[in-house]
Amino acid sequence: MADLLQRVARSRDVEAFRKLFQAYAPRVKSYMMRQGADPGTAEELTQETLLTVWRKAALYSGDKGSATTWIFTIARNLRIDKLRREVSWQPLPEGHAEEASDDPAPDEELQERERRVRVRAVLDALPKDQAEVVTLSYVEGLSHSEIAERLGLPLGTVKSRMRLAYDKIREAVEDLR
Repeated sequence: MADLLQRVARSRDVEAFRKLFQAYAPRVKSYMMRQGADPGTAEELTQETLLTVWRKAALYSGDKGSATTWIFTIARNLRIDKLRREVSWQPLPEGHAEEASDDPAPDEELQERERRVRVRAVLDALPKDQAEVVTLSYVEGLSHSEIAERLGLPLGTVKSRMRLAYDKIREAVEDLR
């Protein structure tokens, strides 16, 4: 996602922006609705957010956070600005109970699904020796020492393979944080 933002910033790449829009518009709208916005307002704030991303893409810096964090910060700030312009207090309708839902938020479910798909793809692409130590560790619950003993490998080799695999997995999902 950071690469897409860079392309928008450098050359106003419409295709890169389209991909950003497709990835973030549903998530931003869901976030707005979870924060109490009605569907129309949520849609309006989503459009404003992504328009701001288009206009200010050059201000994004990967050193300060992920693309997701930057985009949701814009969304949050626009929502706060809108709330400041509105009436500060409105009573809840009669009989409206304020109870938090135990259901996961739709954008969190989407993000978790995306993470699972990416992790599965990376695991499938890992070299056999790295995939083997990851499976023994996370699926079978073995410690590094137990893996080394089972495979007849030095402990340092097991740790190196785990680190290489972990780095590849982290890189694949880092923009989903």
